[in-house]
Amino acid sequence: MYERLLDKNNPPSINFIEEFMGKKNYNILLQLEAFLNNNYHLGKEMKFPFGNNYGWGYKYNHKSSHLCYVFFESGAFTVTLQIGDNCVSKLEQILPYLSHKAEELWQNRYPCGVQGGWIHYRVIDEKELKDIFEFIKVKKRPSK
Repeated sequence: MYERLLDKNNPPSINFIEEFMGKKNYNILLQLEAFLNNNYHLGKEMKFPFGNNYGWGYKYNHKSSHLCYVFFESGAFTVTLQIGDNCVSKLEQILPYLSHKAEELWQNRYPCGVQGGWIHYRVIDEKELKDIFEFIKVKKRPSK
């Protein structure tokens, strides 16, 4: 249902990404990017990381700190981010204020470190950006 761009030899153009994701979802991605631009010294790079199953996406970073990946999907996009052990206590403080989906994704995270882990949050609605913003702020406090 949520097909990804898996041709490693064919990086997508911005126009193709917008068409592939759909205008509504592409606009949600632009809202995420605006949040990142307003709060961080943002770097953005088109990447095909993690082997052949994730596909094309953007890697966002603040200076040398990795913030998240966004993988383009037909009808959506998925934000992949790592919460390190040093950020788990901050996340646990705000988790009750996030959506049930965010809590569930954290409970079912791919483990990394002692308590931390990776989450893959598929964004299909603008309202879900609130969760993404909070995950990113836990990971790296806004600098602007």
